[in-house]
Amino acid sequence: MKLSGIAATRYFAKPEANRTGLLIFGADAMRVALRRQEAIAALIGPQGEEEMRLSRLPAGDLRKDGAALLDAVKAVGFFPGPRVAFVEDATDGLADTVAAALSDWREGDAQIIVTAGQLTAKSKLRKLFEGHNNAYAIGIYDDPPSREEVEDTLRKAGLREISQAAMTDLMALSKELDPGDFRQTVEKIALYKYDDTTALTPEDVAACAPASIEADVDDVLNIVADGRAAELGPMMRRIEGQGVAPVTLTIQSLRHFRALHAAASDPAGPASGIARMRPPIFGPRRDRMQRQAGNWGMFRLEEAVKLLIETDLTLRSSSRAPQMAVIERALMRLAMMARR
Repeated sequence: MKLSGIAATRYFAKPEANRTGLLIFGADAMRVALRRQEAIAALIGPQGEEEMRLSRLPAGDLRKDGAALLDAVKAVGFFPGPRVAFVEDATDGLADTVAAALSDWREGDAQIIVTAGQLTAKSKLRKLFEGHNNAYAIGIYDDPPSREEVEDTLRKAGLREISQAAMTDLMALSKELDPGDFRQTVEKIALYKYDDTTALTPEDVAACAPASIEADVDDVLNIVADGRAAELGPMMRRIEGQGVAPVTLTIQSLRHFRALHAAASDPAGPASGIARMRPPIFGPRRDRMQRQAGNWGMFRLEEAVKLLIETDLTLRSSSRAPQMAVIERALMRLAMMARR
């Protein structure tokens, strides 16, 4: 039988112990692995592997010894409880071996869980599970996680008090990160909020979300965009001391001002423009960029982008001018423009 959508998500969280088997397949190995881990953990519990109720059978080993799967299915463990025979990275070449194990399965045997890469609709392995009356086949695709999946991830991490704005940021983050990276970020947020009973806020999400720009460079860009010219010199010395290359600083400055220009050019206003940014921008940084885009305006930001492009070309040319001085001069001009 085939499961998909919300039914599949719910099944991973609470699989049925009396089923013969489960096939999980998909092109993204990380997504498949996470779902497989979830299903096995729900079936055998946290102590299942320690109690030897999980048998791992790599596809390569199974090709050499086809009887190993049926032996694992029929084996009687030392500890009571559900058992799982897990076949990893299977292909259609193992369809006959898996079919024999499914056919000989009886109540009380270990449940057969198989993972595979992308399988076509004509795949023997896929047809085997989809046509079985007591087994499931679930395809894992690259679709963004649903709100229910995100809420389930948050609940498992112990995060229950979440503001609407924070949930909006988390949904955006879930669409940009790989599933494994998103789960790690949620775990980081859970540690950040440990013993804190207040609701999760966008600021909390921003504090734990993976940074797209180095913090010190981000400070330079905010000084420039806010027009705080007097603070630029000391911060540039700090950046230079950390070994940030002038070309790198120019590229990141150009990226920042292009983002501001895109936000300022949005017909619905800077707030809508910032909300469309990918990767998403969170918390205080989002509010700051929204304010900067509004203060500069589309036309002045066009001039800023033009100046940075000219600076980038100068740095990449045969000019003998000190490169850090060239970018610092350009940033100072921008900081002065912001004050007009």
